[in-house]
This record gives sequence, C-alpha cells and structure tokens, in this order.
Amino acid sequence: MRLRGLSTRSTAGAPRTRTRRRLWAATVAAGAVTAGLLSGPAATARPAPDPSLTTMSIKSPPGGANVRVLLFHGSAAGGDESPLVNAGIETIERIGLSGPADQRFKVTASDDASVFTDAKMLGRFNAIVFLTGGGDVLDPDQEAGLEAYMEAGGGFVGLHDAARAEPYSDWFTGLIGARPTASSPEKVQRATVEVGDRRHPSTQGLPLEWKRPDKWLNWAENPSGEVHTVARVRESTYAPGAGANGADHPVSWCRDYDGGRSFYTGMGGTVSSYDETDFRDHLRGALLWTTRLVQADCKAAINGNYKAERLTQPNQPGRNDQIGEPHGLVAAPDGRVFYIGRGGADSSQPVVTDWNDPNIGKGTGEIHVYDPKTRKVTLAGALTVFGNKGGGDELRKVEEGLLGIELDPDFQENGWVYLHYTPHSEINRDTHMAERRVSRFTLDQATDKLDLASEKVLLKWPVQIHSCCHAGGGMAWDSKGNLYIATGDNNSSGFSGGYSGNNPEPNFKGVSFADARRTAGNTNNLNGKILRIHPEPDGTYTLPEGNLFTGKETAEGGGKTRGEIYVMGVRNPARISVDKETDTLYAGWVGPDAGQPSTTWGPAKYDTFAVITKASNRGWPYCMGNKQPYRDRNLPDPSKPLGWYDCDHPRNESPNNDGLVNVPPVTGNNIWYSPQGGAPDYPRDAAGVPSYKAEEATYRLPWLKGGGQAAMNGPLYRYDESSTSETKWPAYWDGKWFVGDFYDADQPRNAVLMDPRTQGDGGLPVHSESLKKIVPIGNDGIKNLMDWRFGPDGALYVLDYGRGFFTSDTKSALWRVTYTGGGPTPAAGQLARKAE
Repeated sequence: MRLRGLSTRSTAGAPRTRTRRRLWAATVAAGAVTAGLLSGPAATARPAPDPSLTTMSIKSPPGGANVRVLLFHGSAAGGDESPLVNAGIETIERIGLSGPADQRFKVTASDDASVFTDAKMLGRFNAIVFLTGGGDVLDPDQEAGLEAYMEAGGGFVGLHDAARAEPYSDWFTGLIGARPTASSPEKVQRATVEVGDRRHPSTQGLPLEWKRPDKWLNWAENPSGEVHTVARVRESTYAPGAGANGADHPVSWCRDYDGGRSFYTGMGGTVSSYDETDFRDHLRGALLWTTRLVQADCKAAINGNYKAERLTQPNQPGRNDQIGEPHGLVAAPDGRVFYIGRGGADSSQPVVTDWNDPNIGKGTGEIHVYDPKTRKVTLAGALTVFGNKGGGDELRKVEEGLLGIELDPDFQENGWVYLHYTPHSEINRDTHMAERRVSRFTLDQATDKLDLASEKVLLKWPVQIHSCCHAGGGMAWDSKGNLYIATGDNNSSGFSGGYSGNNPEPNFKGVSFADARRTAGNTNNLNGKILRIHPEPDGTYTLPEGNLFTGKETAEGGGKTRGEIYVMGVRNPARISVDKETDTLYAGWVGPDAGQPSTTWGPAKYDTFAVITKASNRGWPYCMGNKQPYRDRNLPDPSKPLGWYDCDHPRNESPNNDGLVNVPPVTGNNIWYSPQGGAPDYPRDAAGVPSYKAEEATYRLPWLKGGGQAAMNGPLYRYDESSTSETKWPAYWDGKWFVGDFYDADQPRNAVLMDPRTQGDGGLPVHSESLKKIVPIGNDGIKNLMDWRFGPDGALYVLDYGRGFFTSDTKSALWRVTYTGGGPTPAAGQLARKAE
C-alpha cells in the first residue's frame, strides 16, 4: 500500500512548494502488506550546529526477531522527488520478501524525520536505510536521536547521495565514512568494480571484476584504512574527472561505528542500478548484517586493528647475538621462528677481499631461533660461508652465503632443518668458483642447537664467485613433500647497460660472469631457476613428475637438460612461497638496472612477481613482463644489437650455453614494475615487438611503482578456522597474496587477489590494497623488508634488513604483526534470530 501526498516546506527562510512524498509507510512481511503512518514536521536547512544532547533512551539493541527496516528518504532539495526513491524502495521491499524465510524482513518507508525523536518507534527498527538526497535532512534533535539509535546498537545503510546528507555534521561524516567532492562526475559511466572482500555477505557472491554503469563519486578524503572497504572502482575503466582518488578508490565499505553497524555504498546513483541482480545481492548482504540477521567482519581492513611489534633487540656491540645480516625466516609448528643471517659481519669487523688470502670472503651464516613462550633468542648454529666481502663494486661485493632455510614437514618429530648456502671450504681461489648446496641438518629440540656434524648434502652445483651477484635463496614445500629451491642467475648486473644480461664476452678463466644465457637461460644449469626435488629420508632426493625437464631428453644430441628444473628464466628470486591448499608456487625476482626503456635494447628494469601453476620458462634473459623481448647480442661485437628474441620460440645461441639451443616458450608474468609505473606496456608491431617509447607506455597496474626496487615475494594467506589464536589475521585475507619490495617509498607492499582462471597464464591481479600502514614503513618501522611469512598462530612475521648493506645494524630485526580487532559483529548473542 502506498500513501502519497503534497507538502509545503520552508528551507533557509525561503518558502517554496514542491511535489514530494509526504507520508509513505509500507510494511512488507513475507507475503503480507500493511501500512503505517509516521507524521511530523520536516527539518529545515541550517548552518553548522553540533547535534544537541538527547535524553532519548532506545532499547539495546534496537529491533527484534520480527526484523524491521526503516527506509528514510527525506530530502532538503526542492522539486520533484527523485525517481531513485521509488526504485530504491521497491528493490528493498523485494529483498525483504525474498530469500530464505529466516532472512526476510519488513520495510517501512518514510520521508518524515520526526521518527528520529520518537524513541519507542525508532527502537522497533533493526536497521535504518538512508535513501536521501543531499542537504540538511535532520534537525539537531533528530540527528541526536539517530546518534542514540546507533549507540544502542542499531544498523545503518547509506546509499549513494546519502553521503551528501547532513553536510555540517562530523558525526554523520563518520557514520557515512567519507564525503564526495563537488567535482564528482555527473554522467553515468560503465566501470569495473574490484570486489576485494570475498567473505562479507554483501560481496561474497559477486564477480571479482564487476562491470556496471553508475554515477561514480570521488571522495574528498579517501576512507581506506579508516573503514573496511569491501569494493573499489577501477578508475582506469572510466573518466573520474577532477578530484579522482587514484588506484585506491573505495566504493562500498562498512565498519562498527559508535556502538552500531554502518554500511555505505556509493553505488545506486541510477534507477537501473536497482534492477541489477548483483546490485540487489550487494544490498541484501548489507541489510542482513546491519539488521543483525547475520554476522560479518567489518574490521579486518582497518589499519588501527593491527599491532606491529619488534621482537628482537639490537645486537651487542661487535656481535650478532640477536640477529645476523637478515636473509630469511620460517616458523615451526610450535610457534618458534627460525631466521638466518647471510654472512655479512657486524660493521665493526674487518672483511677480507684479497684473493691471495685464504680467508677471502669468510663469513658466518647464523641461524637464530625466537621462542614466543620465553620471548628469548637462541643462536642455534653458525656455518662458515663465503659471503663477507663488504660493499663496493661488482668485483668486490658478494651475495653468496647462507641464503635460505626450511623445516622438514615432520620437523616436530625429526628436527630436520634444510639450509641453502655457499660453504667457504669449497671455494677455489684460482678459478674463482664455489659450490652451492642444499643440506639437511638435525636440531636438538631440547636445546635449540643445530648439530653441524649431522649434515646430509642433498644437492650441490657450481657457481662463479669472481663477480657479484644474484644468488636467490628462498625455499618452500608443497603438500606432497616436494622442496622448491630458488637460485639466482649468478651473473653480474653490469656489462649490458642494465638491459638483458646477455653479454658473452666478460669472463674469468673461461667462465662467463655477464651472460645469463649461461645460467638462467640455460636448460642444463641450475642457476637462475626454481628447482623442485623430493628429499628422501636417507639424505638423497628423487625427481617428482611434472618438472620442466626429466634430464633424459634426447633433443639436440641429449645430455642438455637437468631434471631438477621446475622453472627457468628467473634472475634473482630471493623469496618464494607455496600455497599448500593448491600447491601453487608464488615467486618474485629482482630485475636489471636500466632506468628507462630503450628502443634499441628493450624494456627498463622490471621487478617481477608470478603465480606459477606448472613448469615453465619465465623469460630471463630473453623476455620480461608480459613477454616483452630484449635484443640479442653476441660475439665478436656484443655492443652491436642483433635481432629481437622471439618469446614464443626463444633460442639460446650464446657461446657459453651447454644446454638446448631451442628453449621452452616464455610464459607471461602477472606483475612487473619499473621506475615509471606498474605493468608498463607498449604498442606492438606486426612481429609482436613493443615500441619501447616511453611516451607510448600504458601502465596496467596503476597502484604499483618502482624506483630503487627489489621484489620480495610474500605468502598467500590461509585462514585457519580451527585455530584458537587471538592474534591471527582475519578470514578477510584468506586467498590474498602478499607482494612487497625491499624499499618502502612508492614500491609495493600490497595484498592482491588473482583470478584463478587466468593467473597461471600471466593474468593481472584483479584487486590490490596497500599494507603500508599495517606492515608499517619508515625508519622506525619495517623499512627494508627482507622476508615475511605467516606463523602457525596466524600472525605475520617479518624481517627488517636494517639500514646498511652487507651487514647488520641496530634496525635489523624480527617483527610480528598481529590482529587486535576482535571477531565478527554482532556478537552471536545479539543476532536478531538465534540459530536453531
């Protein structure tokens, strides 16, 4: 039933008459329609007063099992009533009538603000929906009544122009969460909404990328981090105009506010919105939460609900008693955190760089253990490594040392610890060669001491140590007991102008140190790879099925492949992780040094992240990013550019290659970034070669930028429902992949969502959100991120490298980031209808 009428309203002292809905109240309940009447004077516009104090007493929480929603559509604007009002009312009526019987509710609609001073009436409603135009729609007493309602535990839903209501009220601004700018575009535009919250009832069934038309509001102040954002609009898909918010543009959000629950969406600015099935589902979820019919988490994306705590103290002078030069961590099932130091000494200690000295590069790779029960650190053991030459140029510094750590899947029973390192005892000072190895050691669980005599060498291979750099180091397990080992390309950053590391000429005693076609691009070399082996109890290993090669290939005469290779074509993959739920590999690697793209040589430096679902070639040194080729070069004149590499049919024609000439096709990567921006791309010619003209670049990931850059891959979070930990990160983060950078300016420290349908073939992330205020940046925060992993308690453990290089300092530390926001709301005992 609909009751319509005419009213005369005086606004700002100027009487004017307009046709509007005066009194209209329809209550709809599971097949029955009743009418009610709410009467009272309309509010007038006013300057900027504070809401008056109220003595209203509203039952807590408002509403009951006979769930009711008040839809308020008062407006301070003159003229005819907006058609959005009818569309909104009819849609919310339909929502209340549909769905499971235990999720239905009654709707009462009115433009009469006097209800907000009627405590008895207001207390009947589980939630209030504002479908208002802009302006002052409540007088001070009415706003105070709304405030009392929220303090009693009420629910609020604001739609589109509700953000323009009560413009002088700071409290109402907080209730909504943000205010639109006056320059927000007025025209309807089709855009893509990134649905980042896959758990909230308002978004859990929506597409990851939701394409729809609407009027998109820009925000005067971005509310991200102050509210829990459930969806963002992608500005690159429409024209946001002046006042655009950029890559982080929230469009729907919620939070627990002033005792109650508030949900706002900037969508719903068109009549057609209310005909969309997905938009109605969005509103349904918002209403289910605000009416207390279901619980939801509206705290997980609020920065203030996290605590970052430094766990380790600075080292004693001249000692690495708390931490070495940070280089990797892993958490044991009982909560102990093992972390390693690469081999750089305290800066007060001397280094040896003379190849004639037997102690050249001798360093100590420490393994420390942090015990959360005692909050104490134990030095579990130390390996003598080649890794301590200090800083300097490429022919002085070194990135070898203790590079990676993992614990056996049955660590609690067997105490086995796997270390990836470069033993000093195996260096050859004549040839400037060394041995890299992965070994298994046994830890005494009672003393947290590593038995160095228990070493079982699983795998070893040669590396050149004449020149720095790119050692890689990360390791990870999958659910089948396969161990993944990340190795760098063992190649200098120089001699190629910062582009493809493919200069075949520089060498020491016949071994190239500037040609990654000898290593990463070589099917017969274990450097520049992610290896996959299956360790056996006797200290040997077998090869799982599905690696890139079997090692028995007969192509090109045979003997030109290694069966340990799962991924080839990676430059410096310091950190990898595996999601054991899917056995998907996540990796990141550091790129070369060119600051700009070159029309002669190819792309600028790209740091890269990839979701790897099968054995593959990721491109280096032939191609980068989404299969953007470099230029080949060769003897006798490496300064002369040859043809562009064919990413689909790459050929390794280096004189330093002892593997296949025809290498596997390149798979495009998911994330790449340069100093200019995220995912640079260019127009391509008929052969598929990009123009590489800076002025023609488009940046497909606008949230991302480099500069000084060093990609640090992170984990994919999995929420453990059974865990009783009070510090675990919420379910909101489940399935989100953490990608970061050593540096903390424009560089990424983000959580991203991938589309499972495209992620294995180089599909871009569909959503990203910054973590820089949760995993804090800055000199007193975690400025130089070196590794990050979730522990069994669901907390995030992070290594800060420190502020120097090739050493530890007072900022080198282990940190823990915990969640402090509490569980979903409302509390189970406050649900409107108790579970039967």
